[in-house]
Amino acid sequence: MNPTSLPFANDNAPHRSAGDLINDYRARRALEERGARTAKARRPGRAALDLNPPKVRIRAWEKVHGLRMPARFKTTRILEVIASDTRLTLVEVQEEQQARVAESTRRLQKPSEPTAA
Repeated sequence: MNPTSLPFANDNAPHRSAGDLINDYRARRALEERGARTAKARRPGRAALDLNPPKVRIRAWEKVHGLRMPARFKTTRILEVIASDTRLTLVEVQEEQQARVAESTRRLQKPSEPTAA
């Protein structure tokens, strides 16, 4: 077998030492941490959250957790969790829940209404 036909036989790239690999790892970790800090700084803090109405807070909670607030159940543990995480009262969460059900009902009934000619 011809020695030049071996994989990497013509590899003229400089070989890296263990120290270079460690430095590269540290640089990559520093870059990742900087990116995480930047992303965290862009997210609204608790103070900004408190300024938003319940509807916005609950939508933000749903987006973060990838869940939807249940539509029909008024007393479930998840409503208490949503209330706690969004710094709302359970009553405020239930009111938003009822508003969503009413809006959904309105949208479902609207197409069946006769149109005026």
